[in-house]
Amino acid sequence: MDEIDIELLKSAQDGIPVVSEPFLKIAEKLGISEGEVLERLENLIKQGVIRRFGASIGHRSIGITANAMCTWNVPDERVEEVGAIMAGFPEVTHCYERPRFPGWKYNLFTMIHAYSRDECEKVAKKISSATGIRDYSILFSEREFKKTGVRL
Repeated sequence: MDEIDIELLKSAQDGIPVVSEPFLKIAEKLGISEGEVLERLENLIKQGVIRRFGASIGHRSIGITANAMCTWNVPDERVEEVGAIMAGFPEVTHCYERPRFPGWKYNLFTMIHAYSRDECEKVAKKISSATGIRDYSILFSEREFKKTGVRL
């Protein structure tokens, strides 16, 4: 790795610009061509320096401010079937099974994102109707914690 690779990694780790030609914007910042940026990124991936290159949308920045973890009490023999239905809802970003614990009867969890608490509640009701699962609880997020990956 040379200085340009290091600067490229620093630029990429803070997020790719949301523009029509994001790699061109990075290239201009680094004083190299867009093709060289892409070639260098590809080489860094092949070398294992970059193990994951993905994108995520900051949902709060686009107005999706209501987030609810719905906990569901699903009969163990229906978890696979019900989980597949729940995961099929576009508002559900995470759906997973967890063990039950004494005093905690819920074993299936869905994360719902919407523009309001009311919308989250409506989605939960739709999920309940679609699955026949009536025993659930909705836990709303009060704040978001900053998520970051490894930094140089």
